[in-house]
Amino acid sequence: MPIIKSARKRVKTANKAAIRNSKTKRTLKEALKNFQSAVTSGKKINEAHDAAQSALDTAVKKNILHKNKVARKKAQLSKAAKAAGSKPVKNAAKTATPAKKVVAKKPAAKTAPKKPAAKKPVAKKAPAKKTTKK
Repeated sequence: MPIIKSARKRVKTANKAAIRNSKTKRTLKEALKNFQSAVTSGKKINEAHDAAQSALDTAVKKNILHKNKVARKKAQLSKAAKAAGSKPVKNAAKTATPAKKVVAKKPAAKTAPKKPAAKKPVAKKAPAKKTTKK
């Protein structure tokens, strides 16, 4: 155990981060395994694909994996899902329920703005006198 107070604090925060990172890694591994099993069984591929991509995005957000590695993994997942016969759905929630049209109400006819009461004109300053050199 370190003697310096700031080093002790760093040990505590490093332990917290390690726990947090290990949880994220575990969920990522589970999501990838679920996707692989879905591909082999041919059932619920889209749901497993979405969950795996979400887990990968979370890993990038928490700086556990590099963004390029995740992009490569996501491409591999999409390729595997397509090979398994899954049709890509961009957002299943949007396609399941059609969006309702929102009709904007037209604003009431505009009336002419009321003119403010006439103000007295502001008195202008007289221009400075010109002096000529002799």
